[in-house]
Amino acid sequence: MKVAEVRDKYIKFFTSSPRNHKLIGAAPLVLAEDPTTLFTSSGMQPLVPYLMGETHPEGKRVCDSQPCLRTQDILEVGDTSHTTFFEMLGNWSFGDYFKKEQLAWFWQFLTEELKLPRERLWVTCYGGSKEVEKDTEAYGVWRKIGVASERIIYRGDNWWSRAGTPEQMPVGEIGGPTSEIFYEFTEVLHNPKFGGECHPNCECGRFLEIGNSVFMVYKKTEKGLEELPNKNVDFGGGLERLTAATNNEPDVFKIDVFKPMIERIEEVSGKK
Repeated sequence: MKVAEVRDKYIKFFTSSPRNHKLIGAAPLVLAEDPTTLFTSSGMQPLVPYLMGETHPEGKRVCDSQPCLRTQDILEVGDTSHTTFFEMLGNWSFGDYFKKEQLAWFWQFLTEELKLPRERLWVTCYGGSKEVEKDTEAYGVWRKIGVASERIIYRGDNWWSRAGTPEQMPVGEIGGPTSEIFYEFTEVLHNPKFGGECHPNCECGRFLEIGNSVFMVYKKTEKGLEELPNKNVDFGGGLERLTAATNNEPDVFKIDVFKPMIERIEEVSGKK
């Protein structure tokens, strides 16, 4: 598939019944009213007020495709998966549906709309911490969907906020446990320099994260984590990575959107 096809399928899937999300426009790369970061680095950034409890004008279910720029990834650009500038597909629930619906819908999108082989998909769930318990609820949803137990991995770092783990979050920051999906390129052999055993979070190139469902339910306060007014869903999926998975292509730079740029660079430089 091409990038435009994947984007179109995602938007149609989440705006159609029974999901019924409202499509919202993309925010600018530099947010005028958010001094916390230089650039829009994730789809959720323009939606923070609504995740914190404000009412969104389009209702409790929205989706979009948001251009993002992440300078923290810049030293990793040049491997097979990191692109400083990318497009993030997103869907949100502001106190409406939660884990059961979100995980089932994204699994349906991957396996039915994008037709990714089930046997190549792995998932991770939050392994728990001193402040937040292990996410057995998400694990149970994945098992009910039909994901084999050996393909579901608990990880202590399955937490998302713009600042990192609960300990790294400043007062006022929101975050929550996550459940990620990885695509496995079975033709790629594990590189032992990345560790003795390969796993979904391995950096050797065999696995590629293609979607992250954040259950945004906490806010950092002086006393620690406190629950937000609503149980929210904040999903982000890299459009370029999803496209690479549909083509079983482990190098994200070999999908259609990069081809004209690479050909032009080769022409100007005289090098492959």
